[in-house]
Amino acid sequence: MSLIDCIIEDDRWTDAGLEPLAETAALATLGHLGLDADDWEISLLACDDARIAALNADFRGKPTPTNVLSWPSEERSAEVEGDSPELPDPGPDPELGDIAIAFETCAREAQEQGKPMADHVTHLIVHATLHLLGYDHERDADATLMEAAEVEILGKMGLPDPYREN
Repeated sequence: MSLIDCIIEDDRWTDAGLEPLAETAALATLGHLGLDADDWEISLLACDDARIAALNADFRGKPTPTNVLSWPSEERSAEVEGDSPELPDPGPDPELGDIAIAFETCAREAQEQGKPMADHVTHLIVHATLHLLGYDHERDADATLMEAAEVEILGKMGLPDPYREN
């Protein structure tokens, strides 16, 4: 069984190789945090901008497209700003949560940033997986912690720091 259960609504994601990219990114994220991927499941919706705009409106009150959304299966955020979230224990419910990713926004951002689409998508899946594990960027110290984790995970994967200006 794979870590990612991918639902492809937009076939451009198949051509972009989303499923193996997402699996690799989520595996790297869990491994970095010392979690056994065999204990967990993530649902991934590969959609377009129209679908993610509707989801963004429904869940965040923002009726615009975004690159990626995530819904943790339970609240895991740290109470104290800048603290690492408490990692989940394996148990009877292996579901970490759900992620949705939008093709047009991801493709546009990759082009605007001069990055390969695969690198950008890998970063977004790492980012969303960290959200499922309680990482966030609403408070400054939490954002610093989350960005550092992303940079370290991506670096181990041989990818450049997505936050460094070219």
